[in-house]
Amino acid sequence: LPSRAPERSFLAMAMNPDLRKEREAASFDTELLTHVLDGGADRTRRRREIETLVLNDPDFKHEDVNFLSRSERYALAIKKSALMVMKLRELGIADPDEIYWFKRTCMGTFSAPIDLHYSMFTPTLENQCTVAQKEKWLPLARGFQIIGTYAQTEMGHGTHLRGLETTATYDPATQEFILNSPTVTSIKWWPGGLGKTSNHAIVLAQLHTQGQNHGLHAFIVPIRQLGTHEPLPGITVGDIGPKFGYDEMDNGYLKMDNFRIPRENMLMKFAKVEPDGTYVKPLSDKLTYGTMVFIRSIIVGDSARSLARACTIAIRYSAVRHQSELKPGEPEPQILDYQTQQYKLFPLLAAAYAFHFVGAYMKDTYRRITADINDGDLREMPELHALSAGLKAFSSWVANAGIEECRMACGGHGYSRCSGLPDIYVNFTPSCTYEGENTVMMLQTARFLIKSYTQVSSGQLVSGMVSYLNDLPGQRIQPQQVAARPATLHVNNPASLVEAYKLRASRLVEFAAKNLQAELNRRRSKEDAWNRTSVDLVRASEAHCQYVVVKLFTAKISEIGDPATRAVINNLCLLFALHGISKHSGDFLQGGILTDAQITQVNQRVKELLALIRPNAVALVDSFDFNDSFLGSVLGRYDGNVYENMFEWSKKSPLNKTQVHESFHKHLKPMQAKL
Repeated sequence: LPSRAPERSFLAMAMNPDLRKEREAASFDTELLTHVLDGGADRTRRRREIETLVLNDPDFKHEDVNFLSRSERYALAIKKSALMVMKLRELGIADPDEIYWFKRTCMGTFSAPIDLHYSMFTPTLENQCTVAQKEKWLPLARGFQIIGTYAQTEMGHGTHLRGLETTATYDPATQEFILNSPTVTSIKWWPGGLGKTSNHAIVLAQLHTQGQNHGLHAFIVPIRQLGTHEPLPGITVGDIGPKFGYDEMDNGYLKMDNFRIPRENMLMKFAKVEPDGTYVKPLSDKLTYGTMVFIRSIIVGDSARSLARACTIAIRYSAVRHQSELKPGEPEPQILDYQTQQYKLFPLLAAAYAFHFVGAYMKDTYRRITADINDGDLREMPELHALSAGLKAFSSWVANAGIEECRMACGGHGYSRCSGLPDIYVNFTPSCTYEGENTVMMLQTARFLIKSYTQVSSGQLVSGMVSYLNDLPGQRIQPQQVAARPATLHVNNPASLVEAYKLRASRLVEFAAKNLQAELNRRRSKEDAWNRTSVDLVRASEAHCQYVVVKLFTAKISEIGDPATRAVINNLCLLFALHGISKHSGDFLQGGILTDAQITQVNQRVKELLALIRPNAVALVDSFDFNDSFLGSVLGRYDGNVYENMFEWSKKSPLNKTQVHESFHKHLKPMQAKL
């Protein structure tokens, strides 16, 4: 496939002059930065090949979903999903990354009803089935004979897994499990694809055998008749109704009444129930959380992509939009020239890059540690669990607020659905809740941090991302706190900023740990003490996660070969780190990590960096290499022809199908006649 350059020079003829000028002024080659983001030139080439297959396929062209009803959007999503599955088969695309690129390009801004079949159902079968179970179920899942979802959340319980009420009781006489939803709150509620699409579900239920409850286990449960798709006897299933977003997704409910499944439908790679009902314990009760850890590490990458899309739209539009006057009598400036606009958008752009690199790191770490776990080495499991929980929460909170900030930075037009920003927001915001509500995730990370702190206090060393706790003073040799000596801060050296973040994290972990101990000393129960310290614990976790992100972003700089690309990423990394210090200056001052004068220096440097990044802003979003159909925005179009296309888009509104709406004759005219 030829590079995108010819296509782009053709575009240049009709390109908005402001955007053309921005692109010509860039100090680096966007193509090289795209290679860095993709993980190499070969991957960029392959991704574009796959995107082009979709973009050139007339079967995937469709009307703007903004003008469709919910039922029409669901039907269109199913049509495109079915087409996509067949095309993937036809083209022989089987690599997970390639499937992801193909799917992303097909579905654009859509959430697909079969998403959970790919992201949760199939991976759970791969990771938690015995060899015999894999041989039975995986070909059916991969061939889409069975379409699955992951039914964990219930109406009454989500993140608190131990509170789930669905039961699976073993009957040794028939060698079957009997599934029940004993209460209204035990009805499975929210799983995507459950309402109308799936014919199977992996159901998480409390396992009862020989009179004992052995806690949550996963079961493969058929819910609809193959062929007719009618619900099976004993199964009540449906759609939960309209939501804030996700119009295409049939989030569903599932109620089970004495529904029987064979013993072999329990996923038995780790725990087992023998034919006579004997329960065989797993090596570790955390092993079944593999799927969740995987999804949490994926959400970090999703945060990066959703925020990157929002930044692309807002930054391109800010280069096209002219407003007000900086100097009387001169032409109206681009709104991107206002420092306040840069201050809103550039730190978010830096965060999108940061999360992109952290997401890639998480994916690699997950793969490496999963290989260790499969070899029986569970040492890194607690850290992976804590890191994936914390970074999932940290990145989704920042991205969620950032997408809305981008929308507001686009003024009135950002509120129009044509901007694409409302869709990005409503489709991204649930990730702050699903796969673990963010505050609860931060508290899980805090448990690991406190455990590590306690180890260090008792003289043991800790490893991994918490090894900075080994340097905490006070426990061993020094009588006075080192905190009184501010660090020498070099505002142009990312490594120096990593040090400052490390000190902040260790101070806040120590602060939370000491407060927790003080509550315990007041003879409070463990649980009560934890609750009374939880605000401090969340702050400690946030500080830990921000340190990890700054550390990983900084580590990435040295991996970039091209000097011009490295320089621009270095500036983004500095902005990300310094803006974070500026926003949390209280932590750095209170901990005695930085002085007043250093904070003033940080704030000044942030403003200088905005000016340095400004000439490269459009090129930096171009490097994400989103095609227009994936971006789904009139404001963020590559060619910048915003106003003409906004007018064309509005004409397609269903309200414009007739000049006079029927309600005029029905209601307005009679009212006018009577008054």
